[in-house]
Amino acid sequence: MQNMSCLILTSALFAWISTISANAETFSVAGYAFNSPSGWKASPPSSSMRKAQFAAPGKSGQAAEVVFFYFGTGGAGGVKANIDRWMGQFKNAENKKVEGKTVGGTKLTYARATGTFMSGRPFGPKTPKEGYALLGAIIEGKQGAIFVKMTGPEAAVKANSDKMRAMVESALR
Repeated sequence: MQNMSCLILTSALFAWISTISANAETFSVAGYAFNSPSGWKASPPSSSMRKAQFAAPGKSGQAAEVVFFYFGTGGAGGVKANIDRWMGQFKNAENKKVEGKTVGGTKLTYARATGTFMSGRPFGPKTPKEGYALLGAIIEGKQGAIFVKMTGPEAAVKANSDKMRAMVESALR
């Protein structure tokens, strides 16, 4: 009977720890620990290329999607190739801006654009989404580049841009 009580207690403890882990706002990608902003809703990655993904709510109730990609050392091309690919996902991209900086000794590049986002899988059909925006971050880490991409309605991306930048930069400090 004592063994049964221990088993039940252990099972309950494990379930509680699992719940805490599922609700944790800290996750790691390529050796960096990130803390997701309050209000962002994590979901299981929808493909093996994605290491983490979130819905970042805007004031209007619409959400932007934030995705972390990591392919290992030398994977997925360089900074310029990825920025070109991201900008190419917009039909007539507007307000394009690319800026680089170093945080905690790590190179970091941000890219942003607005316009009609051509949503869809890489070689599949595309759905035009007008009034969308992108904020991308490329972290040139020691274990390879980490690509962070936020896309969604322009208002939702704007409402979450500072949060995304703070999340990325705090992981590099």
